[in-house]
Amino acid sequence: MAYSPLLQHLLQALQCLPGVGARTSQRMAFYLLQRDRDGARNLANALTDAIENIGECERCRMLSEEPLCRLCASVDRDATVLCVVESPADVMAIEESGVFRGHYFVLHGRLSPLDGIGPEELRLQIFEERVAAAGVSEIILATSSTVEGEATSGYLASLAQSHGVRVSRIAHGVPIGGELEYVDRSTLSRAIAGRNSMNAE
Repeated sequence: MAYSPLLQHLLQALQCLPGVGARTSQRMAFYLLQRDRDGARNLANALTDAIENIGECERCRMLSEEPLCRLCASVDRDATVLCVVESPADVMAIEESGVFRGHYFVLHGRLSPLDGIGPEELRLQIFEERVAAAGVSEIILATSSTVEGEATSGYLASLAQSHGVRVSRIAHGVPIGGELEYVDRSTLSRAIAGRNSMNAE
């Protein structure tokens, strides 16, 4: 069955979302049009407001409505420690853990030469300028443990070390509550290689 032009456009527009295919976009569109037109208007307004008013923090590149995001503007954060993550979602995950009180730098991706994503596309000159500026004493690399994430960490570590800044990498290993027989070989290898001493100091 051929949909009307407006409905077809809506279905295609919804498929720009991750994980949304033809069937899911159809369910979403039909629900909004049949049962919640007020919700659809609210969604459309919220998207328009966000697109027009949300940009990047000029210091860390987190999504923000202000030139400096609330984390960079806070005087309670430790500006000497910089945690590098791939996405704004990673910032939120770390913040929810409550274990980190430093500043962030958001890459908005990771190096992937096969996909045409190099240092210029990630605007890593901004990262280097941030590291070169006085005040940063440690970089924590919190990129993913994928091949691209590891390559990105290696590149960033070289940049940071060339400016005399200490670099550390988040640990990867067996999750709490995980059983060894279900852990993949790569994760188990990392956990053993990155083991911690239990001797009393």
